[in-house]
Amino acid sequence: MKILYGVQGTGNGHLCRALDIIPILQTLGEVDVLVSGIQADIELPFPVKYRLHGLSFIFGKSGGVDLWRTFMSSTVRRFIKEINTLPVEKYDLIINDFEPISAWACQTRDIPCIGLSHQIAALHPTSPKPEETDMLGKFIMKNYAPASTSYGFHFKTYNDHIYTPVIRESVRQLDPKDQGHYTVYLPSYDDAHLLKNLSKFPDVHWDVYSKHNKSKFTVKNVTINPIQSDTFVNSMANASGVLCGAGFETPAEALFLQKKLLVIPMKNQYEQHLNAAALEQMGVPVIGSLKKKFDYAIEAWLNSKNKVMVDYPNMTREIVTNIVEKHTP
Repeated sequence: MKILYGVQGTGNGHLCRALDIIPILQTLGEVDVLVSGIQADIELPFPVKYRLHGLSFIFGKSGGVDLWRTFMSSTVRRFIKEINTLPVEKYDLIINDFEPISAWACQTRDIPCIGLSHQIAALHPTSPKPEETDMLGKFIMKNYAPASTSYGFHFKTYNDHIYTPVIRESVRQLDPKDQGHYTVYLPSYDDAHLLKNLSKFPDVHWDVYSKHNKSKFTVKNVTINPIQSDTFVNSMANASGVLCGAGFETPAEALFLQKKLLVIPMKNQYEQHLNAAALEQMGVPVIGSLKKKFDYAIEAWLNSKNKVMVDYPNMTREIVTNIVEKHTP
């Protein structure tokens, strides 16, 4: 059986999940991997058959998505060409992790596409929602990577087609400790914003992982590191707490490692506000930005001992195998 696995390459979460899913798929058939997007920092240790531009959200520097750069980086002509030239007809099964090219190639040719992503779960009516609905953001998420059948991952199992997070094997094998520092991953803030705002808490050692810098340096109590998967995971495993965006994989891994967690949902990113609503319902504190008015909330979190406990069993092989067997032609 020939399987096409399409992975979204904006950010790192989808690729982290692919590290565990691809080897399972390879035991079930002949797998070709497609990655589209231009904002990832992780390289897959597997052959990638198709590397496409796709539709990438470009991170800004002050807490949000840079809508203008996102628009300018995504030409309609290139997007349509990639859809039209992708040979989805030659595959027996197409599985899609919020990847738009393979999803729309299937949609336009009436070929089944199995959606397996976090976004599917976040949008589901049974999952928590923020008080204010971003209608444009909701429309984009719903139509970004359409699927004929959908399964999802979320912080909790809100229905039978929603599973707990895929925690990669390298994280499951860690032995978490508390070495006193706080790990930070806020890719929509540049280094200047992070240094200015985090140095206001001088008694805390902040270990920051930045998309905006390629070399390590320290200013006062803030260390800025380039993003490297292994060093970031080790920092998180040995941290007192984790401050990050309201993405999916990083908060899920922090919860799994029993770290206290504080999240800041990215502006102009509806998915992160869906995630923030779910995390807040579980007891994770959420703040709006790094602005001065949230300093008290950050201080309260630093002084808190509260951790949200979760149970994320390793069910990835069972989930992927069941989906493949159910939808095998």
